[in-house]
Amino acid sequence: MLVLRRKVGEAIVISEGIQVKVISVQGDQVKIGIEAPQHVSVYRQEIYDAIQEENRQAAAQQLSMNLLQLKELGSSFPKKK
Repeated sequence: MLVLRRKVGEAIVISEGIQVKVISVQGDQVKIGIEAPQHVSVYRQEIYDAIQEENRQAAAQQLSMNLLQLKELGSSFPKKK
């Protein structure tokens, strides 16, 4: 992990078009501003983690539904003797 020190008003550039700027510091809270192209998604960590968990659950549910549908489809065909 790269660790940098910045003062209020200073910024870092992550990539072309992505800039993180320190807006203010109050106690143990730091307010940052992020400039990024529209196609770049920016999330707080807890929101990103929640999205990932929802995606995992949705994928697992879809897999279960697909397996159930395959079983139902398979039972509609006559069994070979």
